Amino acid sequence: MLFDPVDIPAAAGPLLTVTNLAKKFGSFQALEDVSFDVRPGEVLGLVGPNGSGKTTCINVITGLYRPNAGSIQYQGQPIGGLAPHKLAHLGINRSFQIPKPFKSLTVRENLEVALKYGSKSSSPGDLAPLMDFLELDKHAGRLASELTSAQQKMLDLGRALATRPRLLCVDELGAGLNPAELEQVSDRLRKLARAGLALLVVEHLMDFVDRVTDRLIVLSAGRDIFSGSLSQATQNKQVVEVFLGAPDEH
Repeated sequence: MLFDPVDIPAAAGPLLTVTNLAKKFGSFQALEDVSFDVRPGEVLGLVGPNGSGKTTCINVITGLYRPNAGSIQYQGQPIGGLAPHKLAHLGINRSFQIPKPFKSLTVRENLEVALKYGSKSSSPGDLAPLMDFLELDKHAGRLASELTSAQQKMLDLGRALATRPRLLCVDELGAGLNPAELEQVSDRLRKLARAGLALLVVEHLMDFVDRVTDRLIVLSAGRDIFSGSLSQATQNKQVVEVFLGAPDEH
């Protein structure tokens, strides 16, 4: 299939390793000493309250921002500060919380542009399996501007997948979707993981997180404070306080 990852053994070590990552905007410390790794076939959730640094973390990993400190290694090689198009050619791509398709192009044309310029492969590929996978096949000839919000999210995901990523970063794909659409998205992400992709998923819908992720990293004020499963997170006092607030002392 078009979106199948390039050969990575299931038993391989971490595909992405983030160590002591830091990012500042002026005097504001958005990320500080964030560390985690992601393996092929794993869905790692990146969760935390608003302003905790989740999207900033993905933006640094995917090259929109340069890190101020720490390291990002992909397949054992440093990639911190590389431009997004270079990362796409290496096998790292992302979707956005607010889709950014070329609205004057059709669905097929949007995917063709991503395939031609975002993939390192010189093979033209067949877009039909990808459109079928994302249920966009019936909309191939429609302008992106004519799609619903949910369909635009699928198109945004499709443009990332057209580049044949090994690591896919997903930023709040579930936001604004109804329960049936959330079920569809969670099913697609799990199928991608079973195909061997590594996924880093930023999300705030805990039911969706529970369905999709294998493991969580919880951020608070730019720092990672927890790593483990959602069930373990709900039993962690610090995580509960971050999401619900500290209990009143009497």
